[in-house]
Amino acid sequence: QNRPLNSQNVADSLQKYNLKKAAVQKALDALADSGRISSKEFRKQKIYLARQDQFKIPNSDELNHMKEDNARLQEQLNEQRRRISEVEAEIKAVQSNLTLVEIQTKEEQLRTEIEDMEAKLSQLQEGVTLVRPEERKFNEELYTQAISQWRKRKRNFKDI
Repeated sequence: QNRPLNSQNVADSLQKYNLKKAAVQKALDALADSGRISSKEFRKQKIYLARQDQFKIPNSDELNHMKEDNARLQEQLNEQRRRISEVEAEIKAVQSNLTLVEIQTKEEQLRTEIEDMEAKLSQLQEGVTLVRPEERKFNEELYTQAISQWRKRKRNFKDI
């Protein structure tokens, strides 16, 4: 960034390289003494500035050319991102489809299910009784006993 900095700002920026403030201060003073940067003192604070004469300032034609290049590169970047998203969507669609082996196993499973259901249907259509008359009579008696017990308890409850 082309702005004035003090030694603490520079040390904070270079902290990831394990540089201490004292080492940064010495390096900044050495650069200021050699003339690569300039420094100004304000009371106890020293501020370091990049010398502006060392930077190449582009003219308006170069600046316009840079803007056009930037716009063209941004357009290429957007096109690449669009292509990537299309390819990712296609990959997702292909992965969500069943493989041939999975389709065959699913078809076989459904065929066996259909056969079982058709067998049950034909048995029911033939009129075969699935419950023997003795079992039916026994279950009806249990049902009537349960209903009578329920009615007694309901009557007792209402009496209270």
